[in-house]
Amino acid sequence: MSMDSLHTTEHEGTAQYTGTAKVLHWLMALLIIGLFALGQYMSDLSMSPRKLQLYSWHKWVGVTVFFLLLVRIGWRITHQPPALPEQMSKQQRLASHIGHAVLYLLMLAIPISGWLMSSAKGYQTVWFGVLPIPDLLCKDKQLGDVLAELHGALNGLLMFIVVVHVLAALKHHFIDRDHVLRRMLPSSKDSSLT
Repeated sequence: MSMDSLHTTEHEGTAQYTGTAKVLHWLMALLIIGLFALGQYMSDLSMSPRKLQLYSWHKWVGVTVFFLLLVRIGWRITHQPPALPEQMSKQQRLASHIGHAVLYLLMLAIPISGWLMSSAKGYQTVWFGVLPIPDLLCKDKQLGDVLAELHGALNGLLMFIVVVHVLAALKHHFIDRDHVLRRMLPSSKDSSLT
């Protein structure tokens, strides 16, 4: 079976992402939105055991998203995504490619900035309370504060890009009436976990 047959149907215009790509996309989307909401909530709490527990959960899920991103990048490298609609202009295609590249860069930069921040603030991450993640920096409160600002700014940028991404998908579905959104929907036919 060819690689193309793993992610497309026989009819042009009905190309689908693989089931694996869809699961990774939606799982990561839910986790990232949850992380953002939790981050906003816990940052306003006063210091307490509850806040420290929420920070631990935030870091555990952040590490999980980072590992899922590595899987997703590997999958993307080995499985070409469906082609964009032929009627899309060169500018739209370029904007799509740039938008996806920025999403991937931010999904990589945000957990790394959080890891660096946690290291600089002197709080080692122990993934799910079992696996210690090595600190990347020595304790440095001032650097930790700078990295906290960077982490927050990158998250704000990610949420902006996500909103643009969602609006673009809705535009494709309701205005352009093409298959761009449908090919990533979990209920789309012809997808498998391969």
